[in-house]
Amino acid sequence: MIRLTWVQPEDLVGHELRQAAEDGRGALPEVAAVGDRWHAAGGHDAPPRAGASPGPAPEELRALAEGLLDELAAIPSPLPEPSELDEIVASCPDWPALRPQARPLTRPEAARVRGAWWGRAAGCLLGKPVEKIPREGIRAIAEATGNWPIRGWFTAKGLPPEIAERWPWNRRSAGTSLAENIDGVPEDDDLNYALLALTVLERHGRGFTTEDVARTWLDALPAGRVFTAERAAYRNLLTGLEPPATAVHRNPFREWIGALIRADVYGWANPGDPATAAAWAWRDARLSHTANGIYGAMFAAAMCAQALVAGGVGEVIEAGLSVVPPGSRLAGAVRQAVADAAAEPDFERVADRLYARHGHLHWVHTVNNAALLAAALVHGAGDFAATVGAAVAGGWDTDSAAATAGSIAGALAGGVPERWTTRDRLASSLPGFDGVSIESLAARTLALGEEDRR
Repeated sequence: MIRLTWVQPEDLVGHELRQAAEDGRGALPEVAAVGDRWHAAGGHDAPPRAGASPGPAPEELRALAEGLLDELAAIPSPLPEPSELDEIVASCPDWPALRPQARPLTRPEAARVRGAWWGRAAGCLLGKPVEKIPREGIRAIAEATGNWPIRGWFTAKGLPPEIAERWPWNRRSAGTSLAENIDGVPEDDDLNYALLALTVLERHGRGFTTEDVARTWLDALPAGRVFTAERAAYRNLLTGLEPPATAVHRNPFREWIGALIRADVYGWANPGDPATAAAWAWRDARLSHTANGIYGAMFAAAMCAQALVAGGVGEVIEAGLSVVPPGSRLAGAVRQAVADAAAEPDFERVADRLYARHGHLHWVHTVNNAALLAAALVHGAGDFAATVGAAVAGGWDTDSAAATAGSIAGALAGGVPERWTTRDRLASSLPGFDGVSIESLAARTLALGEEDRR
């Protein structure tokens, strides 16, 4: 029997109970009663890292799981964390003003778009081989190969066999993402979603809708290339559900990092306009996410927009926080992470504090990874290697956190150091994109703005 990850009902109940504990529902008696019924019937908790449990569940347990998922979904969160855009804007006292009118980009600003694309690719590539390896394993590999603090690509050369056995590389990535075998940028969902966002904007322009995003997914995105919340939303689309129901139906991953990794292009298409960038990211994110899952996308898009014109990291993070409800879990986590990184030069100590606060969250949750992203940006202070290295050393969603960190650091610097570039070729399973040049992607992104200025 195929054990399809992230969609088996018996695997989702544990994740939904975990989500309930995070969004304020866990203390409600009706949620506790669901948990008791589930465990009494032999149901298991959420797998800690895997997307599916090892074997199939009895039919009666699966049927119970489906019913319990629907019961849990009907219980609203008591937290003041809205998902509708007008309510989000109303809750943000520092929501930025819209850019009054389009203006030509200066040459340095145009170079920042190119730097953002290369930075995203490099950060993603750095984190790929150690994805799913915990923080201690990443450090062990890096130290054993003379790459600690992380300042370059990972390598298997000189890695002692006992460390390689204890901390095995991400098997899908090791053949294309180590220093000795990198030949262009390999495929990754963190890059596929940037290509999809570019496609949405090229096809539908500034007035694109969530439904346009959904159609683009169904037209171009192979189902096997989606994970967690995106896989749940994709399944929901195929059953006939419409957004925003696609984000909530049997989708306990709706506050995980998937929407955040889809947001960069919406920022790059709106230089200096974090408000519009965030609104565009909201349109995309609501297909699969709610609350802090949406905030993560808006936070990233606003930072990417500001990074094209900003003078430093502080201005970028301030722009990101301006579009996030200040009372939300994500805003609080980011503010604490920024304060820690500003006060503590040793990033390992910063990471210790992040884990003390957020170590209970899944390794691909939005809140912990957004906090790590902000801390890495502050710690790096514009240094590309220090920024992406810290994002990977944090040990959660290594390729995703480093991709967004690299995007912002690359933009701020107007490019990435030559040693962080590869052959100008990006692999992808999306139609028309396999082998695409990153330089051409930057040019197409800049062309989006040119259309606005005509």
